[in-house]
Formats: sequence, structure tokens, C-alpha cells
Amino acid sequence: MITEIANLLERTMGLDAAVIGSSTIERAVEARRSACNLNDAEAYLNHVRTSEIELLELIEAVIVPETWFFRQYEAFVALTAMTYKAWLPTHSTGVLRLLSLPCSTGEEPYSIAMALLDIGLPANRFQIDAVDISERSLAIARRAEYGKNSFRGNDLGFRNRHFTLTQGRWRLSDAVRTQVRFQQGNVFSTGFLPGAEIYDVTFCRNMLIYFGRALQDRAVAVLLRLLTGGGTLFVGPSETGLFLRHNLVSANVPMAFAFHKAAIISPLTAPRGPVPLIRPSSLRSHLPLNSFLFKPTATEDRPYPIRVSLEPKIMPEMGTWEAALLADQGRLPEAAKSCQEHIRKYGASAQALYLMGLIHDAGGNLAEAVQYYRKALYLDQYHHLALNHLALLLSKRGDSAGARILRDRMSRVEPKGVK
Repeated sequence: MITEIANLLERTMGLDAAVIGSSTIERAVEARRSACNLNDAEAYLNHVRTSEIELLELIEAVIVPETWFFRQYEAFVALTAMTYKAWLPTHSTGVLRLLSLPCSTGEEPYSIAMALLDIGLPANRFQIDAVDISERSLAIARRAEYGKNSFRGNDLGFRNRHFTLTQGRWRLSDAVRTQVRFQQGNVFSTGFLPGAEIYDVTFCRNMLIYFGRALQDRAVAVLLRLLTGGGTLFVGPSETGLFLRHNLVSANVPMAFAFHKAAIISPLTAPRGPVPLIRPSSLRSHLPLNSFLFKPTATEDRPYPIRVSLEPKIMPEMGTWEAALLADQGRLPEAAKSCQEHIRKYGASAQALYLMGLIHDAGGNLAEAVQYYRKALYLDQYHHLALNHLALLLSKRGDSAGARILRDRMSRVEPKGVK
């Protein structure tokens, strides 16, 4: 019966049981069978086949959203730089259209909105569509009230700017909420987001890893239909190889995992021409920039054309910059070699070992990825990214208890440097 239910989930939402693990599906089925007061799995199978509502409940039980604000922050840094250096100079009017799919409980699309607002892009110049299959997740997103698990890492200044603490929950400001439009949708449904070349930027991160090869290709075809010519697609670290197979071009931004629909001039190379004027007081470096610095140049007494650049900080971890860039291009063997050379010359560090784990993770070598993440945590038991990626891998392999221990450790990390 579990096999038949797994096949039903694959047909309806593209879920590959071999990826997520049959034990995850079994636990979800048992929970829903008990909730429906049915005697056995066969009775539940007959019920879920005929009830669209129950099918959605089962999907909710299988999907365990794991997200937080500014997750993989390099993508948001890259997005804002691309906006000012490529999109604005060629669009003196018009609206930047962005898509977040799947949007889960809203942390990703709201992060996009905060990132663009924080560097001065007027609210009327961009709009974000956020889509998810889960109505329950969408209800949380629309409510826009979050607990401490949605705020991770050391740079939480954005929380003080955009949220209000009320009865132990952080309530998002209306200025950010109004930039995002939520809707329920399934990427495999007929008529999903009709039209073509709708979005300049799409965030689709860590969704396709749960699909089989055929359904991955179908989903990519939908994403490419929706993306404008030269548009930018942000994906998850483990999905880079898939998009290179579909002839997308790396944006060459380390750790951003960004691709272009067609071979175009790098968006980090500013086109010549006038840039819309925005007052310097509206431009602030408010993103959690642990690895990058925005460097605007201006005088304080007049508007000016914005110039934004990405430059690595001078810090020991940036010795892995070359390896990160190679990994982002999908050149995984070269990335591993570069990272190993860095470790040989300078010794092992948590950041270098984490990057080695990420490289193996992206290449599908999950056992080796687990080992490198564990080595990183041996050197730094609270390395946030290593904790998160290892927790996700353990969860996918059915080790829920191990994943829970790591997430508990993440929750104990006290934020530092909050402004």
C-alpha cells in the first residue's frame, strides 16, 4: 500500500520516494490514517484517492518546510547587485518581476522584498509572486508572524527594521508584506502560471532534488518558459548540475548558485548609460554580508547614480573563494581540487571543510558530504551552514533523530552583532 501511495504522490506532486525515503512517507501515512480514524493503510489509500482535501493533508504531512530569512544570503547579495548594475540601467521605467517557487511559509519571498527595499529600490519598481503547493504554508506566509526559528545566523539587523515583537512573535511590516502576492499552485498542473517570459528573476531552490529525472526535466521546462530572455534563476547548491545539463549559463557569483537563461554579459559588469537617481540616504548595506561588502560611492548632499560592487572581505575564509566559484559553475572536480589545495597549504578550517561537504553534496556523493560536514562541526560545533546541510541530509536519509539533534543545536546559538 505504501508503494501505491508513493506513486500517487509522485503523480500529483512529483515526489520521488527514493530521494525522500520511504520511511518519511510511511510516517506521514500513519499519522494521516490515525487522524482519519481508518483501520489500515488500504482503507487510507482508498480514501486519499477520492478526496482532494485529504491528498493535500497528506502532502502537508510529507513536506516539512525548512527555511528561514536570508537563507544562503549570497543569493540575495547577488540579486541586489544585479538589479542595480544590469536591470535598472536598462529599465528607467517598468517593474522588476520576481518569482519564489516554492515559497513555503514566506521567509524567502519576504527576504527578497527586504533586500530590495533596504538598498533603496522603490516599492513601485518591483513585485514578487510567491507560489507553493501547501495551503497551510501559504496561510502562515500571509499571516507573516514568525518565531525565533525563522531568524538564524549572526546578522539580524533586518529584524529590528522590518518586524515588531508582539506576544513573543515577530510581526512583519506592511511595507514588506504588500510587495509579495501569494498563491497556491503545483508546477506540474496544467495551466500553471500561464504565459511566457513573465519573470526577470526566479528563486527555485531545493525543490527539484526531490523529483526523479523525468519530472526534473518537466519542471525545468516550466521554469525556462516563465523566465525572460537573459533572466536569472537562483537554485539550490545540489541542483547546479541539473541546470548545466539544460544549457543555462552560470552567473559566476560564488555561493549564489545563479544561472542565466541565455549567454549574456555578466550582470555584475555594469552596462554603460544613465542610472535612475536615488538619494544616498535610501541606500544602506543592510543585508547580512558576512562574505561580501557593498561599496556605494556618493556625496551626502545630492542624489547620485548608484554604483554597487561585490568584493570579498580580507579574511582567512576567502582563500576558498576560487573553489566556491568553480563549484557555482558546476566544475565540481576542479572545485574539490582547489579546496583540497587550500587545506594542504593553510590547514583545515570549518569553512573549507564545509565547502568540501557542499561540493560532494552537489555531486551526489552524500556519504562523503556527511563526513565533511561532520569534520567542519568538529572544528566549529556551531557552524550554522554545516549544521543545516547535515541536518537536511540526515533527514533525507531517514535519520530524523540525528537531524533533530542538529536543529536543536542550531536553536541554541545566540545571535551576535544584532544592530
